[in-house]
Amino acid sequence: MIGLSNPIGRSADWAARVPLGRALPSRIASVVLLVLSLPLWIVAAAIVWASLGRPLFFRQSRSGLGARPFVICKFRTMHEGRDVDGALLPDALRETPATRLMRSIRIDELPQLLSIARGDMAFIGPRPLLPATIAEFGELGRIRGTVRPGLSGWAQVNGNTRLTNSEKLALDLWYVRNRSLWLDLRILVLTVQVALLGERVDRRHVDHAVKAMPAGTVRS
Repeated sequence: MIGLSNPIGRSADWAARVPLGRALPSRIASVVLLVLSLPLWIVAAAIVWASLGRPLFFRQSRSGLGARPFVICKFRTMHEGRDVDGALLPDALRETPATRLMRSIRIDELPQLLSIARGDMAFIGPRPLLPATIAEFGELGRIRGTVRPGLSGWAQVNGNTRLTNSEKLALDLWYVRNRSLWLDLRILVLTVQVALLGERVDRRHVDHAVKAMPAGTVRS
């Protein structure tokens, strides 16, 4: 269990406790992993080509450090199937069995190593969200953006898709306030565990992070 901090009352206190970035080692490591993972890139590209066809990649603008937008890139895992009203079908109906497996073991995230190499992302941090979503968070969105977004984060190893948006935001802000090398290493280990065993909600971590949110900011 990671050490838990005391709840805070002012958002300014969150920003004041953010440590300095550690981008350079991550950028070097990402280049090494890019080279080592090239065989997996070939496998992933072949799966997408056979299952969905072209394009192989999904690209979208996301909010990065200091709310600076950057383009995130992933292997495409869903087709563009729509219902009779023209709305996209639910994610589960747009995946294939092969691309669903890719998502479960995170192979679709490999292109984000390029974002880490460029300095737009880190290995560990809050997942990059749409700029409009960050803007809706207001001051808490600004605080969330004081660290680089990551491939995996505290919210992703504590439930991820099983959590509400407010719970994920609370976990992201808890990470911003408490981030450390030890916590990053713990998240890396838990990320492997989630990839192998699936997502599981750690209610103790979630509840503590929600309680630590500034008063009046938690919504369902």
